[in-house]
Amino acid sequence: MKKQLLTGAVFAASLMFASQAFAEIKIGVAGPLTGPNAAFGAQLQKGAEQAVADINAAGGVNGEMLSIVLGDDVSDPKQGVSVANKFVGEGVQYVVGHFNSGVSIPASEVYAENGIFQITPASTNPNFTERGLWNTFRTCGRDDQQGAVAGKYIADNYKDTPVAVIHDKTPYGQGLADETKKAMNGLGVTEAVYEGINIGDKDFSALISKLKAANVGIIYYGGLHTEAGLIVRQAADQGLKAVLMSGDGITSDEFASIGGPAVEGTLMTFPPDPRTNADAAPVVEKFRAAGFEPEAYTLYSYAAVQVIVEGIKAAGENDPQKVAEALKGGTQYTTVIGQLGFDEKGDITRPDYTMYVWKKNDAGKITYTQMQ
Repeated sequence: MKKQLLTGAVFAASLMFASQAFAEIKIGVAGPLTGPNAAFGAQLQKGAEQAVADINAAGGVNGEMLSIVLGDDVSDPKQGVSVANKFVGEGVQYVVGHFNSGVSIPASEVYAENGIFQITPASTNPNFTERGLWNTFRTCGRDDQQGAVAGKYIADNYKDTPVAVIHDKTPYGQGLADETKKAMNGLGVTEAVYEGINIGDKDFSALISKLKAANVGIIYYGGLHTEAGLIVRQAADQGLKAVLMSGDGITSDEFASIGGPAVEGTLMTFPPDPRTNADAAPVVEKFRAAGFEPEAYTLYSYAAVQVIVEGIKAAGENDPQKVAEALKGGTQYTTVIGQLGFDEKGDITRPDYTMYVWKKNDAGKITYTQMQ
């Protein structure tokens, strides 16, 4: 009997050891995998999946493999909270996402209460990291940084031109528009028009008539690529010769598909293109070999997984709260988008925005090109 009990104990211990040895670290990837912003959801998904594949191929982290759980929030805050609760039930410990600030902010409350670490590749609203939560990080910059760059550019180049500031009424879109407005106002430029639109609107005739009446020469738009493309196309159709300027929310080649030739000359703020980073070249080639162009937030999502892994290494254990504490220590980590360090709020410590213009490349395709 004693021998049988001992054998059973050894067997149970071996099972426990085996389960620990082959434990998986679950990473939730959340974003608009369907709907009008699915192009950005694909960037978050593809970036995280490639990072997990590469890290697992190299042996994982601390003897553990990574696995991905997907969550489609359709860019809707309520659905984002549902995804967050789904992740809690599935034992997710880390989240890469969401895309929209208006989704990341309410979802982060669920994650914080349930011990889940969140790092977004794309949510730029300052409020995401300003609430004192332990778990909020991002690999991108903030709208107050982005708006400062945009506002200064407008003040430097369009000081005597009537300016319109338009936004889509979301935490991201209005937040970015207001930060840009604040920056240009501080430099002596006052907008001639300030308006909000609704996501999903298709006809902007009334808005464009108002812009024409104000003789607007530049339109700053805070929002995403779908409405931006429609606005710039309809403005051109109605004879409004104004430059469109926007932020990182239009960083998809779908913007040109929607807006057509009218998008040429559009100005945009976005970080320096990580695809040109020499350290990212092998990863970029993997994406392209698989038929996926890693534009915009793809590599930011890849880097988010790298940050999670570096945090686990720095903490010496797989405890999300300990990982968060370790990452806020000021250490710089090597990622595909360059060196990243984090402050006490979970924001990156480097400045991260520059100016782009949409124009034809050597192949005749209209896309975004960094300005010198």
